[in-house]
Amino acid sequence: MQTFDWIVVGNGLAGAALSYELARAGLSVLLLDQHPQPAIATRYSYGGIPDWSGTTPLTRQLCQEGKARHQVISEETGHDTEFRELDLLLTIAPDQDPQQAARAYASTETPPQFIDAQEAAALEPQLNAGAIAGALTVRHGHVSPTAMVWAYNQGFQKLGGQWIIAPVTGLVRVGDRVTGVMTPTQAYAAGQVAIAAGAYTRSLLSTIGLKVPVYFTQAEVVETPPVAFTFRTLMMPAVLTRARLENQGSEADAQWDQADLELVPPILDAGLIQFRDRHLCIGQISRIQTTLEPALDADHSTRQLYAEVGRLVPAIASVPGQWHTCPVAFSGDGLPLVGPVPHLTGVSIFSGFSGPFAYVPSTAVHFAQWASGSPSSVVDALSPQRFAP
Repeated sequence: MQTFDWIVVGNGLAGAALSYELARAGLSVLLLDQHPQPAIATRYSYGGIPDWSGTTPLTRQLCQEGKARHQVISEETGHDTEFRELDLLLTIAPDQDPQQAARAYASTETPPQFIDAQEAAALEPQLNAGAIAGALTVRHGHVSPTAMVWAYNQGFQKLGGQWIIAPVTGLVRVGDRVTGVMTPTQAYAAGQVAIAAGAYTRSLLSTIGLKVPVYFTQAEVVETPPVAFTFRTLMMPAVLTRARLENQGSEADAQWDQADLELVPPILDAGLIQFRDRHLCIGQISRIQTTLEPALDADHSTRQLYAEVGRLVPAIASVPGQWHTCPVAFSGDGLPLVGPVPHLTGVSIFSGFSGPFAYVPSTAVHFAQWASGSPSSVVDALSPQRFAP
């Protein structure tokens, strides 16, 4: 039986990038995922790249290096990721203080600039200026999530990587070492296994008795067919409530092993992006429930999204759309878990990314360098060991 240097579990953005960078570093790699298309958290994401948003030396480094990777991935792999730059509009509600909203971004590498409602409407003609007190704006990177994953996948296979469509049902553990993974039909052996399974990371590692501080929200969005009108910007609220939701969810760590609990009331952050093929992604509602596939009311959520986003962008009222939900991973401190897990050898995590399109491309490069034997201050800083007792 062939033994790979690395097996990567999961083919969302994280797994696709990691498998490609490991193969680019000259390692033999097997990529496993149960779906031929990108994992659903990547599939229904906005694809925004907040490369301006770093607030610490580490996050600024990852953002800068990530932008540099985005600028060359299409040429490097031979497949277009649809990378571009556009204006980000962070809308400020009428009952919010614009100065307070701006202060929240003061420590970012490139703080967004305040514009009044009329200036925002000039920047985005589809915007209802009467629904906002103003906005913050900054240039913002963007890619097609599916095109990005496809580019990584094709580059990976050109480098000799093997990609198999099969669900991973568990890890092969011998004593204190993981030696491979199991699928319904066979086991695969590797010197090292990287779990890049997003929201499924927690449950997969629990099969070998390992508890890791990776949690997940249920994100709900509506996707439309291509539309006739043009939406020029990427729109999100200036006061994002999802960060607070995730913080509250991680504080309830002891309850995550209980089934079907809603740990925090749901929130809605009204946002919109139009992709190059002219379809829209309208979102998003975020929930924290302890099951990966909760029973949700699609019709109610769809009405909520159309009402809240339609108040800002009236043109979407006549656009049909399909509701989707997916679990989205996050960690307890807003930074991903990257590197070997405590107490076991042969298994690492590459999961829990908030702002994945900014952080994943550069972090995958650092992980591959570390996997090749070079020290990495980035992997050291993001190690799961930081949560160990």
